[in-house]
Amino acid sequence: MSEESRTAVVIPAAGRGVRLGPGAPKALRALNGTPMLIHAVRAMAASRAVSLVVVVAPPEDTAEVKSLLADHALPERTDFMVVPGGETRQESVKLGLDALPEGIGVVLVHDAARPLVPVDTVDGVIEAVREGAPAVVPALPLADTVKQVEPGDPTQPGAPEPVVATPERARLRAVQTPQGFDRDTLVRAHATVTENVTDDASMVEQLGLQVVVVPGHEEAFKVTRPLDLVLAEAVLARRRANDGF
Repeated sequence: MSEESRTAVVIPAAGRGVRLGPGAPKALRALNGTPMLIHAVRAMAASRAVSLVVVVAPPEDTAEVKSLLADHALPERTDFMVVPGGETRQESVKLGLDALPEGIGVVLVHDAARPLVPVDTVDGVIEAVREGAPAVVPALPLADTVKQVEPGDPTQPGAPEPVVATPERARLRAVQTPQGFDRDTLVRAHATVTENVTDDASMVEQLGLQVVVVPGHEEAFKVTRPLDLVLAEAVLARRRANDGF
């Protein structure tokens, strides 16, 4: 593998995860007895193309996260690094980018709260970047009809909101991670784009560059609510039954 095609993953895990309720930061919540973050790191390191995983941790938890990585079995072919994060996800990704060594040509950015991404999805994103796409996102068609609404009064949660449009569902996709990038492109996006940031791919869009979609996977869902934890446990139980581990 040439130096320029080496791949690193940045996992911003400095958020508190308030929707899962009080307690440990979301990334450190246990899933089947193992912190969600470790599942996410293993999912990225499962790709033979990934040579480095950078975890961006809450500054006060950096030592704990380093210990976690040291305590769990991770592939020996992959290097791991922990760096302190910033106030926002965007700042944390940039701090992770800043920590990358020379010789990395492809960068993936992955949500710590997506612990069950299959390796085929990771490999598919990397391959599309290597084939020349500046930015790649895995995504799924929407199962539900989507309505565009006029947001209601934030002081009256639950009040009815008027529908203003029904977008054509066939043209919409639900985006997942890991999102993949040409390294120089992502560095430039973080250096120049600061407004209207919803994800890293949207920053590249604002540079006027083409972002492409590759097939995502139903098991790459984001664990944000208590019900998602139940679903994630069920997926792991099914994998254990199928794979015998």
